[in-house]
Parts: sequence; C-alpha cells; structure tokens
Amino acid sequence: MARSGIYKIDVKRARDALLAQRVHPSVDAVRIALGNTGSKTTIHKYLKELEDEDGGPKEIGATISEALQDLVGRLATQLQEEATLQINTVRAEQETMERRHAEALAAAQQEAEQWQARAQRLEQSLADEQATNAHTRETLQRETVLRHTAEQHAVDLKERLAENDLHLQSLEDKHRHAREALEHYRQSTKEQREQEQRRHEHQVHQLQAELRLAQQAVVVKQEEVTRLNQDGVRLVSDLSHAQKGLYDTQAQIRQLEQKVESLQGVEQRAAMLAAQLQDRDQQIKSVMERLTAATALSDTLAARHRELELELVITQAKLDTQRVIADELRQYVMKDAQTSLVTTNPQSSPD
Repeated sequence: MARSGIYKIDVKRARDALLAQRVHPSVDAVRIALGNTGSKTTIHKYLKELEDEDGGPKEIGATISEALQDLVGRLATQLQEEATLQINTVRAEQETMERRHAEALAAAQQEAEQWQARAQRLEQSLADEQATNAHTRETLQRETVLRHTAEQHAVDLKERLAENDLHLQSLEDKHRHAREALEHYRQSTKEQREQEQRRHEHQVHQLQAELRLAQQAVVVKQEEVTRLNQDGVRLVSDLSHAQKGLYDTQAQIRQLEQKVESLQGVEQRAAMLAAQLQDRDQQIKSVMERLTAATALSDTLAARHRELELELVITQAKLDTQRVIADELRQYVMKDAQTSLVTTNPQSSPD
C-alpha cells in the first residue's frame, strides 16, 4: 500500500541507489525504487532540487537510450503535471458541484422535512376532524332518536288526550241527561203540586163539615206528620251528603290533569253518585207517594179539625219548600259540576 507522502531524503537515497547501479534516475525509476510511492510531480521536484544542488545532472556513461529515457521521463512528468492540473481543476469543479448538490440536497431535505411536518399536522387535523365528525354523527343520531321518541310520546299524549276528551264529553252528556231528568222531575212535581193544591182547596170546603169526626184521627195524623217531618229532615241530610259527594266529584274532576289514568274511577264515582241521586229521587218519590196516600187517607176521613188542616197546609208548604230547595240545590250542584268540567277541560289541553 502506498504511503501518504515522501520526503526529499527518500528521493535522494533512491536516486543514489540507481546511480550506484548505473541506472538513470528517472521519475518512474525513482518511484519504482521507492516502492511505487509518491507523486511523480513531487519526485520530479525533488530530483530537480537535487540536480541544482549537485551542479547539474550527473551522468555516468549515459547512453543514447538513457537520454531518450530521460526525455521520455521528462515528457511524462510534464504530461503528469498537466494531467494533475486538469485533474485538480476537474476535482475543484467536482467539489464545487458536490457542495452545490449537498446544499441543494440539504435544502431539499429541509423542505421535505417541512412538508412532512405539514403533512403530519394535516393528518392530525384530519384525524381531529374525523373524530369531531364521528362525535357529531353520534350526537345527531342520539338527537334523532330523542326526537322520534318525543314525537311518539306526543302522539301517545294526543291519543290519550282525545280519549280523555271523549270521556269528559261522555261525562258531560251523562250530567246533562241527569240535569234534564231532574228538570223534568221538578216540572212534573210542580205540576202535580199545583194539581194537588187545587184539589186540596176543593177539599177544604168538604173538610170543614167533617171536623168533629176528625178528632179521633188527629193523633194518628200528627204522628204521620211527624214522620213526614222526619222524612223531610232525612231528605235534607241526604241532600247534604249528596252535595258533599258532588263536591268530592268536583275536586276529583279538577285533578284530572294529574290523574288522567284514573278517569275510569272518576266515571265509576260519577255513576255511583248518579245512582245515589236516583236513589234520592226514589226516596223523594216514595215520600211523595206516602204523602199522596196520606192525603188520600185524609180524603176518606169523615171530619177534620181546622187546626189539623192548617198544620197539614203548613207541613205541605214546608215539604214543597224543601223539594224546591232540593231541586234548586241539585240544579246548582249540577251546574257547578258542569262549570268545573268546562273549566278543567281547557287546562288539560296541551296547546
């Protein structure tokens, strides 16, 4: 392997060895003697310096071939120097181009790194955007499900509201029918009372002639009048209970908005109240029948005392007043219940 450099002393030793062997010390011969080490330009420079120091070239019996060899050596040295100069020039240009290429490569690598960083940022932004879109889709899906659920719930509420309206309309119809029945009953009772009053006035003249025979029946009649008064008091009490039941029904109707599902129970309660009203009407009718029977019994009596007649008239007036009050009270309660139903129905409508 060639050494990295040679010295002048090495060239001098190789030249002296060649001269001792009577060999012309050309550049190639010296380089071969040095073991193919060193630059020919350097060897030629050192040989030139050694010749100048020795006062010119030393030739011991040099022949023509040696002179030619020396000339060839010199030409070769010159060619080598020119070639070395061109090589150095090309190498400098190559180094310049390599430096430029390295700079361009560094700039390209930097730009590539910038583009790579930008691509990474874009990829991260894309991933964030995809995650946001996924979250948005999930939110949209949940909102869609909630909207469908709310719409179905609204439809169910509307259906239940329609059913409640129909049920309330049915209750109103039942109350209206009951009110019409009560009105009809009151009108018929009034007409019957007028007929009885007219008949009673006709019978008063007959009873004036039968006063003495009525002494024995006074006690019995007074007991019957007492029973009638007790029945009247009981009717008033029953009407009070019926009014309380109607008030309870009204309170239950006001709670329809919170207790929609218990409308059937309210309907049953209203039916029970209607049945109770019918029972009260039957009781009143029974009392009227008993009163009619008592009046018929009084017609068959031979004589009545005028005081008993007056008491009967007063009792009859009280019973009529009680019936009128009871009718008016029922009419008032039914109107109040109807008003409460009408007032409660708009509040329960989800407008």
